[in-house]
Amino acid sequence: MFSHVTIGAQDLAALIAFYDRVLAPLGIRRVMTSEEFGYAAWRREKDGPAFFVTRPHDGHPATPGNGTMTAFTAPDRAAVDAVHEAGLAAGGSDEGAPGLRPHYAPDYYGAYLRDPEGNKLHVVHRGG
Repeated sequence: MFSHVTIGAQDLAALIAFYDRVLAPLGIRRVMTSEEFGYAAWRREKDGPAFFVTRPHDGHPATPGNGTMTAFTAPDRAAVDAVHEAGLAAGGSDEGAPGLRPHYAPDYYGAYLRDPEGNKLHVVHRGG
């Protein structure tokens, strides 16, 4: 459904380090970095959807969106836990500890974080 999702960065190097650590438990790896154009991209699959972090092209400050969130699927509950732990260790902040969210579905297990610049992310595993 999506080609890619992009968020802005004030400190690109800091967010690259954060997302390298946070996305690793999900099998998502950085596949490109361009200092010249000011971005980095991660993918799980070679031709699958991509997640980009970039300096804004218009030169204005990057800001997190109000109501904006990027969500990643996890292969199991342990990966949700690992992402949340890695995010906190890498300078992120807790927006909802790992756990069941039965108001979404009986088997919905997720966690919420903010990266060091305030962008909200979610990781979820659906299933037992």
